[in-house]
Amino acid sequence: MPWERGDGGSSTATTVATSVPAAPAESAPPAAASASAPASGVISKEVAKWVAEGKKWSKSAIAAEQARRGRKGLPALTDAEVTALLGEPVAPAAAAAPPPSPAAKPAAAPAARPVAAAASAAASVARGGESTRYVGTPAVGTSKAAAAGGVAAVGPEDSEINRGRRRFAWTAVAAFLTAWFLAFFRFFLPRTLFEPATSFKIGYKADYGLGVDTKWQQKYRIWVDRTPDRIFVIYARCTHLGCTPDWKPSENKFKCPCHGSGYDSEGVNFEGPAPRPMDRAHVEEAPDGQILVDVSKLYQWPKGQPSQFNDDGAFLPG
Repeated sequence: MPWERGDGGSSTATTVATSVPAAPAESAPPAAASASAPASGVISKEVAKWVAEGKKWSKSAIAAEQARRGRKGLPALTDAEVTALLGEPVAPAAAAAPPPSPAAKPAAAPAARPVAAAASAAASVARGGESTRYVGTPAVGTSKAAAAGGVAAVGPEDSEINRGRRRFAWTAVAAFLTAWFLAFFRFFLPRTLFEPATSFKIGYKADYGLGVDTKWQQKYRIWVDRTPDRIFVIYARCTHLGCTPDWKPSENKFKCPCHGSGYDSEGVNFEGPAPRPMDRAHVEEAPDGQILVDVSKLYQWPKGQPSQFNDDGAFLPG
């Protein structure tokens, strides 16, 4: 029995030491590994340079960088690099976990495992970001879909070509709106027909000699006819179907090109299908001495009826 010796020397100490079960040697390495291994990884020089520039990255930009590194065969961003680029503080449990004491090794090892697992899960969520959250859900063409596909949500390049295209598009829109506004405004304007004046001056009596003068045919559709005793104006319209006859000086007659009606120098019909002479316009002498013609008032000689060619206003004394 070890209790028989009263000197309590080395024998008692040795017996007590042998009676206490020793802690398993394999339990220390896991706790030490979880405490010594960096949960967030190492920050490379390139990432440290980005962080030093002071620009805070978004989660979609980090997802795009991860995708680019995967395509290029480069190592992915570590948890520490992701956290540093996001501008978030490092988790205190993973960064400042003190090494466990030898006496607390059996109790510290189980507690370290959940902390390490939580830190790893948090880093995984931070690394996934928008890409992990929206995979399969966003609509095509949205910024979330670009992040889900590992592409940074960046707008069109601000180049001269793109600026020219934008200017062209806005010009086309402005032109369309202007045309639409003008058409809308024109809708409220009255539909008027502008015709030549029916009353006009043709000069003085002395401007015309004997015979037919055709200088106003194109502008007013009239002929000025002067005889030894009078001046009158013939309205240049065939009484058959309304065509404009031609004056034939060599034949001293008017000839209709449509159906061959013939009129003498005073507009009286003598051949063809014309039923009566051509009409004569109202004429009078204006206060300034010029001849004033009014084609809205015509004098006729209907077939089988008295002539109006001798009425006042049908001629001027020559």
